[in-house]
Parts: sequence; structure tokens; C-alpha cells
Amino acid sequence: MANKHNFTKSFLSSLSPAKQGKRDYYRDAKVNGLEIMVTDKGSQSFKVTKKKDGRIIRVTLGKYPDLSIENARKKAHEVNAQIAQGINPNEEKNELKQETTFGTLFNEYMEKYSKKHKRSWKYDEREVNRFLPHWFTRKISTITNQEVRNLHEKVRSENGLYQANRILERIRAIYNKAIEWGYKNENPTNGIKKFKEQSRERFIQPDELPKFFESLDQEENHLSRDYIYISLYTGARKSNVLAMRWEEINFTMKRWQIPKTKNGDSLTIHLPNLAIEVLEKRKEENEKLDLQDFQKQWVFPSLTSKSGHLEEPRKSWRKVLERAGIQNLRLHDIRRTLGSYQAISGASLQVIGKSLGHKSSTATEVYARMNLDPIKQSVDKAIDLMESYKKQ
Repeated sequence: MANKHNFTKSFLSSLSPAKQGKRDYYRDAKVNGLEIMVTDKGSQSFKVTKKKDGRIIRVTLGKYPDLSIENARKKAHEVNAQIAQGINPNEEKNELKQETTFGTLFNEYMEKYSKKHKRSWKYDEREVNRFLPHWFTRKISTITNQEVRNLHEKVRSENGLYQANRILERIRAIYNKAIEWGYKNENPTNGIKKFKEQSRERFIQPDELPKFFESLDQEENHLSRDYIYISLYTGARKSNVLAMRWEEINFTMKRWQIPKTKNGDSLTIHLPNLAIEVLEKRKEENEKLDLQDFQKQWVFPSLTSKSGHLEEPRKSWRKVLERAGIQNLRLHDIRRTLGSYQAISGASLQVIGKSLGHKSSTATEVYARMNLDPIKQSVDKAIDLMESYKKQ
């Protein structure tokens, strides 16, 4: 049995090419079955080698340094789990040929990966259909690196650098999956760097709050209005508020139990009195709607969407901002608004992080020891502060 080594950048950099016509293998000390294969040309590739039912299964993960050590270990854990379940990952791969169109690849990506493993799969579907439909009939091998660069620049000039970076990430992810499934060419996004982004600090300012609340109360679409209020009063992520279920709400304890957030964890959110009032009115209005059974579970139901709940309240959001005369404010800034007023009210970063469901390697242990009482006090204090501006 080969000696095991702790895979580090310095260790992999120290490896010499194998003898001519040979391959050298080195095993990782941290993840069972993970190896690095070195060719006689010095090329290095991560692989997982396992023995199952008397057979050797060797799965190629990717080349180093395109695939980092950390990501290789994550992939190796996934492969080990598949093999333990009796699945041969090699048999799961589809040999993607150069003749495959981008549209076909995108459909496979959505059905085999995005919808199964990503809570944000709807954004993949929406953004690719918005920006890349002109590629759908193209063979995936004909889409060049320069074309991706040109598209990246075009989206930046027309839609902003954040949108440009998101579409670049999606193209990269789609081709990475294609390579994992057997596509032999390189990813056309290789070498293309994202535009430098600045952390957004926008939130509803104290002098904007009176106009904002007045405009929000005038909104004729009560469903969207209530959605915005709950987003503001809880600081929860957009996807979680849109998919809020009645069964998750404890009116007695004034708590909302989100079963799974973007981080993959459950989250308990304190519901201040104003949020409870909005939810109670929402419940009364929902009972007057002609809802089907699958729509009744949602706090913000929709009679037209496939999901059965509200999908995108952009139209109402634009109206609210126009009436209030507020510019450069996004829906996501509502989430930042609660945290900002918590900070203004004197809340600690740990309390703010806990109440907003942030996940940090340095603060996770602190969050785990905290109960909901300081969060309740902090959120209530922040809501009271915002309401005081409303009354001015």
C-alpha cells in the first residue's frame, strides 16, 4: 500500500514527473481513496480509487490546479458516498460529445444537477434563458473563450457588473458539469476573471423611512405589500419569505422556523408584534381567496405561478419606490435594513449575524450557544426605531 501524504500546495508542487510511459500515484492522508496521479509530462489529476465487490473503481475528479485540493476532497467524499450506496459514478456519467448543443447541455444541467441540488435553481433557469438563448442551437465545442469574454463585457455595460459576474458563474458551472460528465474540451470560461465587486451597503435611510412606509401602505397589491413588510420585519432571505408556510409559524411563541436556509441549516426567526399583525391580516385575506389545496399552505399564495406562491414582486416594488421618490434601492436591501438598524440600536455583530442567519467560521460556535432572547430584544428594538421614523 502506498504511503499517504497530506495534500498541500507545497507537497503537490514538489512532485516530479513520472518516468517515461509511467504514472505515479500518491494517496491523501485526510480523505480515504483520494489520490493524485502524476504523468510523465508532469500533469496532475485527482482521482478516487475504491474497491467494491472485488472490483477496482477509479473515478477521475479533475486536474490540479484547476480543481483545488479543498474541492477535490469535497468531491471525493461525494464519490465515496455514491460507491457506499452501490452506485458506480463512472456508469452515471454521460459521454457528452462535441455535437451536443448548449441548449441540450443546459437542460441536462437543470434536470440532473441544478433542480436536485440547488435551492436557487430557478435563478439558473431564468438567467440563462434571459441572456443565453442565442447559444441554445450552438454546438458546445464551438462556443469560444472570446465569445464568453465579449458576452461578459456586454452584460456589464447593459445590465451591470453584478449581473455580468452571475452569468459568467453560471456558464462556468454548466461547462464544469459537462466536463464531469465526460466532455473532453476545456471550459470556455477559463482565464476569465469576474469584475471586481464592492460590498453593497445600501439600506433604507432614516430620512427615507417616512416616505417608504407611506408609499408601502398605499400599495394596492396587498400580497406584495405584506411580503415587503415581512421581509423588512424579519430580515429573512427573499427565497425564504416567498416560500413561507403557515405550518412554520408559531403565533403563540412569535417564532418562524425555517426548515432549510441557503446555508443548508434550519433557522428560527423572532417575529416582532408588527410582523404578527401583518401575518394575522394576511391569513384573513387568504381565506377570502379561491385557493386550491396546494396553494393554501403558503403565506403569500399565487393563483398563477407553478409553485403556488408569490415569485417576483418587482412591479409592486418599483411602484413603492417611485411613489416614495427613493432611488438605488433593491429588494435585497430590505434584509440589510434590519441588520443596519440593529447595529444603530447597539446590537452586537454576533446577535445581528444570528438573527439574519449568517454563517461564519469564526462566529458559529458563539451562535450555537446563544438563545433567542437577545435576538428578540434586538429585533424589537430595531423595529421600534424604524417605526419612530414612520411617525415623524
